[in-house]
Amino acid sequence: MYISQQIAANAVNQVLSGRNLTLALPAALAAFPDATPQQRGAAQDLSYGTLRFYGEIEAYLTQLLEKQLTDDRIHALLLVAVFQLLHDKADAFTVVNQAVHAVSELKRPAAKSWAKGLVNAILRNFLRQKEQLAGALKTSEVATYSYPQWWINKLKIQYPQHWQGILETGNQHPPMTLRVNTKKISINDYIQLLTRQDIESSVIGPQAVTLSRPQSVEKIPGFTDGIVSVQDYGAQLAAHLLDLEVNSRVLDACCAPGGKTGHILELANVNMTSLDSDEARLQRVQSNLDRLQLRSNLIVGDAGSASWWDGVVFDRILADVPCTASGIVRRHVDIKWLRREADIPSFAAQQAKILPSLWQMLAKGGKLLYVTCSIFNEENQGQVDKFLLNNADAKQIPFELPIGHPQSSITNINGQLIPSTAHDGFFYALLQKN
Repeated sequence: MYISQQIAANAVNQVLSGRNLTLALPAALAAFPDATPQQRGAAQDLSYGTLRFYGEIEAYLTQLLEKQLTDDRIHALLLVAVFQLLHDKADAFTVVNQAVHAVSELKRPAAKSWAKGLVNAILRNFLRQKEQLAGALKTSEVATYSYPQWWINKLKIQYPQHWQGILETGNQHPPMTLRVNTKKISINDYIQLLTRQDIESSVIGPQAVTLSRPQSVEKIPGFTDGIVSVQDYGAQLAAHLLDLEVNSRVLDACCAPGGKTGHILELANVNMTSLDSDEARLQRVQSNLDRLQLRSNLIVGDAGSASWWDGVVFDRILADVPCTASGIVRRHVDIKWLRREADIPSFAAQQAKILPSLWQMLAKGGKLLYVTCSIFNEENQGQVDKFLLNNADAKQIPFELPIGHPQSSITNINGQLIPSTAHDGFFYALLQKN
């Protein structure tokens, strides 16, 4: 297990230095090519868990350390070990011994014997003083909720009735939800297929099935054949809200990795164009479409510019714009610690550039669905309100959620989906050109 601790500590240290976990974890794993699949899986769990509860863990360590550690690697290793002692089922004695072993394996520590002694002392002090330390943290919201204080303060203002639930949901493990292609198989038949494979599931939407336990995609029946895709239930609402019409021209702007493009094509026979500024990400879109046996016109281009556009208007536009991703933190636990409050105006400025750019490409009477995976108002209804003030030919169309299934569980406030056990946090605004 100490190898898993080392890998996780490496990944956590990179994230706390400013690197995205989707890049940090593969780099950390690559440093241990001989790690077993079990060790690699455990390292991933430890990385995600440590960052999920970093605010709490760091608050404990701050009390235990007499002065700040000069070696970030040792600090990260202690974070991982304290996470295990707080939230993992591993034996405490084993966790401490493995952490001492792990620190002894570090290259070029300032003094190995000193480092081993420190790690051993800190972790054993934590075990002895855990209740006393926990009492001292009760007044700290950062320690209680494991979010930056600015994030907590913002949610208190914007969601006075929901802020605690939003924070707590963001620290849970995300559900694994599938989107069933009902053109190929009915949702009831697919549930029976899962049952025959001893995979427990439940229907939560017209095409949405949540698995009781996450599965690797290669073990999901029908995935390689394009019968199902992995997609959060909240994200599945986008294609339905577009009000698709047969043979209409549809643009999916900022389309990568292609989940919503695929869903649109599963729902209706349309003339589909998928736009993204990153050619490498478009290759992933193409790979997903190939698996689904679907086709779209893929274009490399900036949604905030018309330089790629041929001048032919679209009947429907999906504007899934870049955002803080504050609504999907349980899937991307590093976001809480990488984002800064100053990032919000930066994303809002980018969104304010994209919306009018796409609006000129929309046909009269056409509809544009503005989407973010954020819970911050500045990126959501606040952004839409500013756009409506500056564009007299635009109106916001109300819609109702949930869509199409009595078991759906959608917490919706004027287009803002509040993160819940059933779905992540998304914002939807449907705009029509007069």
